[in-house]
Amino acid sequence: IIGEITGHFNAFIFNVAVLLRRSFLPRPFHVEPRNIVDEASQGRVSAEASALSSRVHYYGRLTASSDRLLAPPDHVIPPAEELYVYSPLGTAFKVKGKESPVKNPSIVTIFAIWNTMMGTSILSIPWGMKQAGFTFGIIILVSVGLLTLYCCYRILKSTKSIPYIDTSDWEFPDICKYYFGAFGQWSSLFFSLVSLIGAMVVYWVLMSNFLFNTGKFIYNYAHDVNMSDTDFGTNGSDRVICPFPESDHGGNCSIGAFYVSNNATQPTVFDQWWSKTNTIPFYLVILLLPLLNFRSASFFARFTFLGTLSVVYLITLVTIKAIRLGFHLEFHWFESTAFFVPEFRPLFAQFTGVLTLAFFIHNCIITLMKNNKHQENNVRDLSLAYLLVGLTYLYVGVMIFAAFPSPPLSKECIEPNFLDNFPSSDVLVFVARAFLLFQMTTVYPLLGYLVRVQVMGQLFGKHYPSFFHVFTLNIVIVGIGVLMAKFYPNIGSIIRYSGATCGMTLVFVFPSLVHMISLKRSGELRWPSALFHSLLIILGIANLIGQFFM
Repeated sequence: IIGEITGHFNAFIFNVAVLLRRSFLPRPFHVEPRNIVDEASQGRVSAEASALSSRVHYYGRLTASSDRLLAPPDHVIPPAEELYVYSPLGTAFKVKGKESPVKNPSIVTIFAIWNTMMGTSILSIPWGMKQAGFTFGIIILVSVGLLTLYCCYRILKSTKSIPYIDTSDWEFPDICKYYFGAFGQWSSLFFSLVSLIGAMVVYWVLMSNFLFNTGKFIYNYAHDVNMSDTDFGTNGSDRVICPFPESDHGGNCSIGAFYVSNNATQPTVFDQWWSKTNTIPFYLVILLLPLLNFRSASFFARFTFLGTLSVVYLITLVTIKAIRLGFHLEFHWFESTAFFVPEFRPLFAQFTGVLTLAFFIHNCIITLMKNNKHQENNVRDLSLAYLLVGLTYLYVGVMIFAAFPSPPLSKECIEPNFLDNFPSSDVLVFVARAFLLFQMTTVYPLLGYLVRVQVMGQLFGKHYPSFFHVFTLNIVIVGIGVLMAKFYPNIGSIIRYSGATCGMTLVFVFPSLVHMISLKRSGELRWPSALFHSLLIILGIANLIGQFFM
């Protein structure tokens, strides 16, 4: 008798379990608002909703859940906000999942992309325009902006071309791994690190520059030192200088237009201990190396808004200087003169290298656009962001180049960092340098954190395996920055080399190959598309090769 009772009880438990499983299995379908059970009285599911639920069950019985070929089509499955638990008794309970991340409106997304792309490259845009020629530089800036926008668009759409796989949390390295295997994953990681480490090297060089000029301004002001007699430049309150006049041009110059120091003075004790290349890069190690070893970078992330403020101040500074200096332009199409460069120069590849990094956001564009509130506007918002970035670069480049006083100075005097064309005694430029120095001091640990996450995550599976591992990595990164700041402090060349290197793969080659392979697999690849994207690949390779020959 006991055994019979136990058997009936077990059968009862089994039937109850089956009933509960059938009753509370989440079944997505549309339910009219009046039939949703909440705090109000219980409603009944409509016949339309019940029929839709039956169709979903029909598709579910056709195949296993792991086989996506016979999965319910999109028109049968409603959106996530209309998911309910359906009971055979006719009751619908709304599924309350975890809260979705906060979505940004389009205007916030556009300015987030603009703020992310606005970096140190903006300081080299006038120099790059000088290297390419004024007219040709404008053409190149617009062309490179359009090409990088298209390649960024291709990356944004690449997740949609992979069938039967959930790519909602994929990044571009995951896409490269899907199409090219381990080679695609590791190569995309490597070239992404090239862009990050290149940016950190440029930051170290610039921070050395800004710290040197800031300290020099404070020292000269405190000791009432007038440095106007030692700088080669123009007269007036808004002085523009040529730091290396002997290496630029050999035209006829009016002696009265310049201040030239003929007295060879011995360096002071301050000059010996406050040198832009011999001491300042090492002083920064004391400040920044401990910050790189922080386990979390959340503290420094609070200062990212300073990037926007610094760019706004730079634009304001450029506008003020252009108004005070006026425009100085002459058009000589292919031949240079004593004070002007030709409109078309063979050194244009240097500018394309700078612009490749200036417009580079391809390794994180998928993440940025995920938080856009209206996903259907992603392409429009991306295009508007690139337009805003392009206009900012164009404005700074054109205004600085046009306002540079020629004569008496030659346009060849425009430096890779255009702030170097203003003396350390300039108050407005001093504020810009001090502002940028503080902003870069907070951003540099963030870049180091990104490098650490990518390297340590791939090698050890942890972002912070141990203090020794992190400290060793940071020593290598800081050492590269110190060496470059001491022996090769040319940010224009550093930007163009790193930009052309990472841009070749992440901007031109991989997005074009991914698009062509996806079209080939779907049988939609046509010769015009193959020709155009092959040309993009060739341009990316030629851009890198051109950096070594121009």
